[in-house]
Amino acid sequence: MAVNKNALLRYHVLDKCFSNRGRNYTFDDLLEKVNAELRYDNPDDEGIKTRQLRDDIRFMKSESGFSIELEEGLSLGRKMVYRYKDPKFSISNRPINPEEVDSLKAAAQILSRFSGLPQFSWVDEMIPILQDQFDLSTEKNQKIISFESNIDYVGYKNIKPLFNAINNQRVLKVTYKVFTESKPFTFFFHPYYLKQFNNRWFVLGYNEEEDNQKWNMALDRIQDLEETDRPYQQFDFNWEDHFAEIVGVTHYDEAPQEVKLLFNEEAKPYVQTKPLHLTQKTKAVEKGLEVRINVIPNFELQKLLLSYGDQVEVLAPKSLREIIAERIKKAGKPY
Repeated sequence: MAVNKNALLRYHVLDKCFSNRGRNYTFDDLLEKVNAELRYDNPDDEGIKTRQLRDDIRFMKSESGFSIELEEGLSLGRKMVYRYKDPKFSISNRPINPEEVDSLKAAAQILSRFSGLPQFSWVDEMIPILQDQFDLSTEKNQKIISFESNIDYVGYKNIKPLFNAINNQRVLKVTYKVFTESKPFTFFFHPYYLKQFNNRWFVLGYNEEEDNQKWNMALDRIQDLEETDRPYQQFDFNWEDHFAEIVGVTHYDEAPQEVKLLFNEEAKPYVQTKPLHLTQKTKAVEKGLEVRINVIPNFELQKLLLSYGDQVEVLAPKSLREIIAERIKKAGKPY
């Protein structure tokens, strides 16, 4: 079955829509979803028309396509709803050919050498299955790379439901408990963006009760997530730019400012090879290395600077210098 790149992309988009039991897709919804994905893949793509979508669905139903079966008689108002008759069906589950088997063997041998990366935790479940099916268990599968992670981090279980809620634009009823409060509280949350920092995961979105579209939650403090049928409020916002203004995840509603630091000779090579921030500029001086970054000073920046101990001095701004000085004084009191 030979198909071009665009057609394959369209089929997989439709497959996800047909498989999604959390949302009812009408023909217009499918057309909008497919064209959105085509534009995301190629901003110059003009998308497809009604006739092409009907042809795609007809092809997916055919024996030369994927032999899909859709439920009949489902409707949303006066419009027909499209979804698989078998909720477990997916075109990705169809039998694979010998060439695909060889490709899977090669991929499995590579993936089995990686361990400890949180976002690839699914590899630990997938590899044993592939090894059993394709006899991949050999001495060559020895791990050669490992990533720092916390296998006991309780927030991992919330990544998948939050990702699905963002992808499907679903509102969640969240039960959440902060460290400083004795009891949890519940609110309706519209998730927008997942962010990892320092081996912890965070999700940002709209908190209805606080009327805050940039509400930040740590995944390990979420006690319960429940999907609702409430209307999802979209938020057109550049999260990459948002995080480019800070170190970490805590963002204050203020403009970035220049932070001027002086690192001694001992810390100099570390700061040069691992910048504190993407805006970092350096200059060699008599006492070591002068570093300038343009950020919004926050709690995470304070912790980062304190981790260098006596190897760094905050020169500016004055407010940050005073905060670091005070925290160093307090840290020395128990000793």
